[in-house]
Amino acid sequence: MNEKNFEYLKDQVKYTGFGEGLESELKANLQKEEPNFTLSHNAQYGNDTAVATLNFKKSDQSDMCFFNSYKVELQKENSKEALEQTFYINKGSNITMKEAFNLMEGRSVNKNLTNKEGEIYNAWVQMDFKQADTNGNFKLNQYHQNYGYDLEATLAKHPIKELENPKYKEDLMDSMKKGNLQSATFLKEDNEVKQYIEASPQFKTINVYDGNMQRIDNRHSKEEKQSEVEKASVKQDSKKQNQSVDDDGPEVPKEAKKKRKSQSNSM
Repeated sequence: MNEKNFEYLKDQVKYTGFGEGLESELKANLQKEEPNFTLSHNAQYGNDTAVATLNFKKSDQSDMCFFNSYKVELQKENSKEALEQTFYINKGSNITMKEAFNLMEGRSVNKNLTNKEGEIYNAWVQMDFKQADTNGNFKLNQYHQNYGYDLEATLAKHPIKELENPKYKEDLMDSMKKGNLQSATFLKEDNEVKQYIEASPQFKTINVYDGNMQRIDNRHSKEEKQSEVEKASVKQDSKKQNQSVDDDGPEVPKEAKKKRKSQSNSM
């Protein structure tokens, strides 16, 4: 077994978000010197379960082994069918396990990526559940720097308390760049209201959810001073209309399941 190769793979697995729990199993498989092998990792995110299968392949020209990709099967609490996606390991910054989960939830992740010429560039990545390749893998859309999405400027449009503290602001933005649904304190009429936000680079905005995880329409933010009774009435009357604009939100795995079924029928 190539010890340097083992050390490199061990760190690669760790920093791709799988921790150190696979270390002994990784070493045992390398010692067998088989051409291919896989490792399994289970993760729990709230009530959702994710199972990752890590794929390793030995070089035909040397004793080196490579961590090529990992496949994630996400079983959501209220879904009978698991969502599947394969993430490939690149020379640059890999998508971590938690970022993979966030992408499969429909959220966006900000990454430094490497192009074919070896140049590093920054982009927001979001899974397109309406497009899949012949293997059933969903396309990853990229929104580059020139696309014009500025998370900091977008957040500044909202009365978020954490933005007043440089450290809290930095932590908030870092978390959102990883694709997390982040809690934030909104200042409304001298009251502090806990809500949840996520980046939405495609539409150059952020998505906001209330404490019950119900989507809040940002375009009507000027009407936030309405009474709670008036707002409840507006939401009820426009419920069907709001459902039609949810395409820019994270609730796309339903569409994904339909796509997966049609994909499998065409194969």
